[in-house]
Amino acid sequence: MRRIKALPIAICAAILCAAVGTSARADNWDRKTVVTFNNAVEIPGQVLPPGTYVFKLVNLPGSRNLVQIMNEDQSFTFTTLQTVSTYRWRAPDHTLFRLDERAGDSPEAIRTWYYPGDNRGVDFIYSYSNGTYPPTATYPGQ
Repeated sequence: MRRIKALPIAICAAILCAAVGTSARADNWDRKTVVTFNNAVEIPGQVLPPGTYVFKLVNLPGSRNLVQIMNEDQSFTFTTLQTVSTYRWRAPDHTLFRLDERAGDSPEAIRTWYYPGDNRGVDFIYSYSNGTYPPTATYPGQ
């Protein structure tokens, strides 16, 4: 008799766990990341002054390569950029931005963004005077 009463409780608990697990993954769909830069950084087409920014993927079916960059309270969008997928061997434990040094007094440029726990990241696309893009470097420990 006790087993019969426990069965509906177990089924309800399993359904609740499945529902909670699904909503937790849905929150990460846009990969929303809040980051503060102490120095100016370059993104394709412009330079962001020091400050706090929100990076997130645009929610478009079939596309995981459009990135929006907004101010801290998300009331202003600086830009929406097309990116290219890139991969690491190991997923980072925390948000990871790879920066490229630029010549002279130019600020460092954001090259790649990885979301915590995901080995898929995005490379930002910069245009160069000769019309080509340099290949993504392979970093030790990837």
